[in-house]
Amino acid sequence: MSHGFEMSPGKGPAAPDNAAIGFLARSLQWLNAMIVKVAMGAMLLTALILTYSVVTRYFFSVPTDWQDEASVFMLIGVTFFSTAYVQSFRGHIGIEVLSSILPANVNALRLMLVDLISCLFCGFFSWKSWTLFHEAWIDGQTTSSTFAPPLWIPYSMMAFGMSLLTLQILTQLLTSMTNKRRPA
Repeated sequence: MSHGFEMSPGKGPAAPDNAAIGFLARSLQWLNAMIVKVAMGAMLLTALILTYSVVTRYFFSVPTDWQDEASVFMLIGVTFFSTAYVQSFRGHIGIEVLSSILPANVNALRLMLVDLISCLFCGFFSWKSWTLFHEAWIDGQTTSSTFAPPLWIPYSMMAFGMSLLTLQILTQLLTSMTNKRRPA
């Protein structure tokens, strides 16, 4: 079993048997699809901003002080917002040596354990990200550059993206715990 790279969109993991979890899974699927489209636009915009910066500095000797931070902020958003979409296909890096040698029921238990640990870690990361966002918002923290954009922007993207990833993993964990066993 792979981590989903061979899955085409719409042919992801098994649908939940539970109606409430199914609604949550479909809602996340829709939200993730919208976020990925926005992320693609942000990647294109980032490439255009960096190209503009290089051209204006090289040909016109005009320095820009905003492009690096704007690009980094957008890349933070793209990275963290896309994690839940990738997780929905189990596309994150995984070691598959054990899956090929373990019996199916033991492997299913191993996957549930991995999902549980991942959910706990991502939940903790989400909580810490929200505290960073709150501190940056309350204290008015900015970067140290002359452009000085507020730090709550990347912290909010990090916190939202990690919260979405935590919810995606939790949905997958609940699905694996509540689905009835199907014959192979």
